[in-house]
Amino acid sequence: MSSDHAHHADHTHHAETAAAVGWPVFEWLVAAVLVLAAAGYGWLLWSGRHRTGPSPWRPVSFYVGLLGVGVGLVGPLAHAGHTSFTAHMVGHLLVGMLGPLLLVLGAPVRVALRGLSTAGARRVSRVLRFPVVRWVTHPVVAAILNAGGLWLLYTTALFHWMHASAWGHALVHTHIFLAGYVFTAAIAGPDPDPHRSSFRARAVVLVLFIAAHSVLAKWLYAHPPAGVAPHDAHVGAQVMYYGGDVVDVLLIVLLFLGHHRATRPRPATDRMYPTLIQIGEPPVSRHHREPLS
Repeated sequence: MSSDHAHHADHTHHAETAAAVGWPVFEWLVAAVLVLAAAGYGWLLWSGRHRTGPSPWRPVSFYVGLLGVGVGLVGPLAHAGHTSFTAHMVGHLLVGMLGPLLLVLGAPVRVALRGLSTAGARRVSRVLRFPVVRWVTHPVVAAILNAGGLWLLYTTALFHWMHASAWGHALVHTHIFLAGYVFTAAIAGPDPDPHRSSFRARAVVLVLFIAAHSVLAKWLYAHPPAGVAPHDAHVGAQVMYYGGDVVDVLLIVLLFLGHHRATRPRPATDRMYPTLIQIGEPPVSRHHREPLS
């Protein structure tokens, strides 16, 4: 009996040690990725400085988006999210909704196409044409990965596993971020998309996603995860509901603005000089590029 008890205590000690090591490693990895993303975006801007670049607000949006994701994953708010459902929901909005929206508005693919060499831009264009990219970025698939992942997280034991395991935490939040980014880009992203769905299809998917997200918030208000105090659950669910509404309204506005820009008559110069939106067709001259608004 004493041997079994000692074995159990030793196993628990190793598990606690692994968890203690796992959390800092995850935070350092997140910080490193964010720094690399910031540096890479800046380098691409500098590399394409002699060409028509993005409006100044796009880089600002990208860097604020990186900051928002960082706040949601590293630091006091992220730590509080392990014990506070409300803090967790604020982090969810930053990592899965607002952060991805701001990053998408930074138009990183356009910036890359303008900053890379012609060969590099062609490689990026080929990647955008991969069947798996076309499948994942379809609005319906992107919405299922996003909303479906959230329903799975909050209605199963996955929520508690995420808080008990550093690697589970990393896996879940990586999915939340990527799903949020891909969904936002598929619905209203400014980056070139050779397989973009129709405006009507994207609008319908967005409405259904908003409904699924809102219903989940209401469900969590009445059925919080086990172990979450009722008051904390109520406040957290309200953060999810109303905070999500704010981001969703922004997404609706961007969807309609994008549709308006895509359907308005273009100047003759825009028709004369094809842009990198026509995937794989670099402009004839470095000096004839469509302004990135």
